[in-house]
Amino acid sequence: MNQDSFSPLSVQIRSWSRSMGLKLLVVCGLALLMTIPSLFVSSIVEERTGRAKGVIGEISGRTGGPQTFLGPSLSIPYSIPPLYKGASPTLGVYVVFPAKGDASIRVLTEERHRSLFKVPVYQAEVKFDAAFDLTGVPAAAPAGAELDWTRAAIVVGVSDARGALADGTLTVNGKTSTFTPAEIVGDENQRLRLTYFGVRVSDLAKPSATFNVAANLRFSGAQRLAVLAYGKSTHLMVEADWPSPGFDGGFLPVKRTVSAQGFTGEWSIPFIARGIPAEGTSTAVSALDHTALGISFVEVADPYQSVSRSVKYALLFIGLLFLSYFVFEATAGKRVHPAQYVLVGVAHIIFYLLLLSLAERIGFDWGFLVAGGATVLLLSANAKWIFASRVQGLRALFVFTLLYFFIYLLLRLEDNALLVGAVASFLAVAAVMYFTRNIDWYSSIPAGGARPSAAVQKDAV
Repeated sequence: MNQDSFSPLSVQIRSWSRSMGLKLLVVCGLALLMTIPSLFVSSIVEERTGRAKGVIGEISGRTGGPQTFLGPSLSIPYSIPPLYKGASPTLGVYVVFPAKGDASIRVLTEERHRSLFKVPVYQAEVKFDAAFDLTGVPAAAPAGAELDWTRAAIVVGVSDARGALADGTLTVNGKTSTFTPAEIVGDENQRLRLTYFGVRVSDLAKPSATFNVAANLRFSGAQRLAVLAYGKSTHLMVEADWPSPGFDGGFLPVKRTVSAQGFTGEWSIPFIARGIPAEGTSTAVSALDHTALGISFVEVADPYQSVSRSVKYALLFIGLLFLSYFVFEATAGKRVHPAQYVLVGVAHIIFYLLLLSLAERIGFDWGFLVAGGATVLLLSANAKWIFASRVQGLRALFVFTLLYFFIYLLLRLEDNALLVGAVASFLAVAAVMYFTRNIDWYSSIPAGGARPSAAVQKDAV
């Protein structure tokens, strides 16, 4: 036998290799290393998210996509004579918004499915009323502009004309006309892009005239619907059968009711809040972009967003798992090989894959219940196998059930997630400090199943 194996240096190295303090450092290092596989899980989540967005974009494009509507507005072509002989005149469109706009929309929704993905689409019946008062018009025309009242028209706008389900109509003094394509030259640098339809009203549109019009549109769309505050004062009522709306845009509804059968929303925008002049060049239409009264048809459970958030906490939860096993190891007095810690980390990484695959099919809540329950049972059984103790297995079942419930709670708290996560992590570290307070960190971990000190046993009970 080689006597070097019994040298003081060899004994010291073996002592270090079994040191509780060194083992804790190794466990922490393994927890950091296990975050690397979580990055691959994140890439899978991103890939599935990208595929879902592609399907949503494809289905939305065929139904009209997110639709934005402009209510009846008066457009009057104008020209500015050239400054020098031989030059072309400057052409443009002067826009007059109604003094009062009153709109109502009824929306019927459905979900279109493709494979595992679904997209909310809708059919909207839009009714616009507009009261015009042309007293003082034009008050903001460019210098030298000459308005051609003979070509004045009432125009409406929509972001995607492909969603039209029927021809739009305009009713004036009991006479109904069909909208035809029209053009309003706008500012190309603005985000607002609309397709315009118009009806000539040269017999009505005259300086200082007052008149009322009504427009009816029927369009399909997907994901979002918005109406621009087209009147100096605008009132909008929306009724839909979608149970989870998201109200967005420049103004929130003054009244709203939401139930499992659908929702209603009411907006009232006074002229002073709109912040846009009552008339002006065509760029005034683009300026209405920030006044949109929007409704998003939101999917309550977005599995990809929830799974992505859970993966971001991977280091925290793997660290808590490893600390739990380390406390079991310290209190049970039996060594756990680093490879067994790695297997525990791999089981948690696979939990994310199970969660993603199940959430796509049965929703995030049920997916988490199944994936989390299976992982907790596996980790608890593993603790029983490692420590050859049913008590340790039951203890692990209790601890890991709390841990995975904490994961679920953290994902559902949203605004308070950071606070709860920080407090829970603090309490977890405090618990580890308490249960290991009597450990001699320079001492070695027993090679077999030797019993821990009496003080540690007492804390473990």
